[in-house]
Amino acid sequence: MNIKDERILELIKNEKTLNEGFKLLMTKYQERLYHHIRSILKNHEDTDDVLQNTFIKVFKYVRKFEGRSNLYTWMFRIATNESMTFLNKNKRSSEFIGEVQIENAERTQQYESELDGDKIRKVLQSALQKLPVKQKEVFSLRYFEEMSYREMSEALGTSVGALKASYHHAVKKIELYIAQVYAY
Repeated sequence: MNIKDERILELIKNEKTLNEGFKLLMTKYQERLYHHIRSILKNHEDTDDVLQNTFIKVFKYVRKFEGRSNLYTWMFRIATNESMTFLNKNKRSSEFIGEVQIENAERTQQYESELDGDKIRKVLQSALQKLPVKQKEVFSLRYFEEMSYREMSEALGTSVGALKASYHHAVKKIELYIAQVYAY
């Protein structure tokens, strides 16, 4: 979608074109935000719920958006906060389910002998599940979203140096995990 954020904001700030503007905003950013939230939550149903909550907050506060960051960065921060709130509310059950999923994935991997794309994806997902939340988030943004450190710094309110360190530690832990899985 080639419509500029400034145009979307103009439409949203006008009462007569509010709905049209918000539909354009959702069309432009829904998929990207979905993938970001999904990289944190790993579950389609939970991701849909958090995405819906994100857009409710965006709708509620978009008229107050001051443009200090770009529109996606602002929405990204809301999506991240909503995801973290969801995780904190569901921490116990998420940890248990996550551990079971990791154990099942590891057992499955032991029986597979071929190295294929699905297996690599599963191993990477298992490795990501073992990372601390901050490292998982930074790795996902850098690797999957291809976000620059500067963009991440704006979105997360963290220094570029701290983000680089988190990414470096995440990569090292993932490499170690993968080496252990594929050790013969």
